[in-house]
Amino acid sequence: MHDVKPTVGDTSWFTHDRFGLFIHWGLYALPARHEWVQFHERTPAEEYEARYFGRFDPDLYDPDMWARAAAAAGMKYFVVTTKHHEGFCLWDTKLTGYTALNTPCGRDLISPMVESFRNHHMRVGFYHSLIDWHHPSYPIQSIHPLRDHPDRETLNESRDLSTYRDYLHGQVREILTKFGRVDVLFLDFSYAEKGRNQWESERLVQMIRSLQPGIVLNDRLDLNDVDGGWDTRTPEQFMPRRWVEVNGQKVVWETCQTFSGSWGYHREESTWKSVDQLIRMLIEVVSKGGNLLLNVGPTGRGEFDERALSRLQGIGEWMRRHGRSIYGCTQAPDEFAAPQDCRLTYNPKTNRMYVHVFAWPFRHLHLDGFGDRVAYAQLLNDASEIPMSTSAPHESEYGAAGQNTLTLDLPVVRPNVTVPVIELFMR
Repeated sequence: MHDVKPTVGDTSWFTHDRFGLFIHWGLYALPARHEWVQFHERTPAEEYEARYFGRFDPDLYDPDMWARAAAAAGMKYFVVTTKHHEGFCLWDTKLTGYTALNTPCGRDLISPMVESFRNHHMRVGFYHSLIDWHHPSYPIQSIHPLRDHPDRETLNESRDLSTYRDYLHGQVREILTKFGRVDVLFLDFSYAEKGRNQWESERLVQMIRSLQPGIVLNDRLDLNDVDGGWDTRTPEQFMPRRWVEVNGQKVVWETCQTFSGSWGYHREESTWKSVDQLIRMLIEVVSKGGNLLLNVGPTGRGEFDERALSRLQGIGEWMRRHGRSIYGCTQAPDEFAAPQDCRLTYNPKTNRMYVHVFAWPFRHLHLDGFGDRVAYAQLLNDASEIPMSTSAPHESEYGAAGQNTLTLDLPVVRPNVTVPVIELFMR
């Protein structure tokens, strides 16, 4: 197995816990048609603010309920949008009035959220947008609601990127000094016209590391070639074919995924993944040595809607019995290959292998290369023994025997769980 590239931040807990909650929440919950609604509909900042800012009133906001739902689903950390691209801030920032405190909501929404999730033994993470469509000094370029404005160049004459950059750095300093220990920082994002030079990314990283030395930092500051410029790669809405590597070396990675096709609350979105799909996604990610950050978009009244809650509950039911095939696990050593329609995860600390069976076979599951390597096998959901043999019935007779094969004698009836898991105690 290839070594994993060392990180500057403390990723030991991160690669153990494997499963987190992403929360995208802002003014875009009110139009309820995608968090990029301002961009897609080319809405000027003044019009967007006039329509939604004075109507943001999440009167049903209960962060403890959010934390309970996430913890019951088996999630171990959360990452919330302190500010998305629209520029609206959820905490008591001193650098702008465009904050929840000046809406009918009238309060800091981040502090009680941090407290609630910590009370449920979950680690704290912040997402912060490098982009800002509301700030008067942020230049109008291709990723901007006014990208097609006929007076774009004239409007840009009064927009000073250095002024905005000071604002950006100042807000990052605020969120890293107001809430105690911050475990994860997810900065988003660089693109063709904005990268390390425009953000002064290396100076920003130095500040981040000095304020929160153990923080796990993502890879969107355009510093992928800089040692210490990031700790984790972040494929978005994408599943790598195996593990993630840079220059031939495995790296810590986390894929962020949505329940549906939108990060923010989207009332009409219909492409919601089932509980079965989501559990298989989590298994797939861990079998490739990664983390899954699964997103919820709360409503404008401050609730997780029933579609999200039902899926969190379903995941939690599976995780309650199968969590040890996820926590502390990673991809199997290179010498082992998963049988057809299965995924392997491996806990190097306990020396146990987990076979996640996506399609239940009839009577026998053959594990090539495992013949002399397994001391005991059981179903994980109820700890019932699975008989095993190194002399598979009928295999030699019909010319299909594998090399050093272990054959598991499975029950005919599939266990009544979303994805059955077989726990192998390795020698």
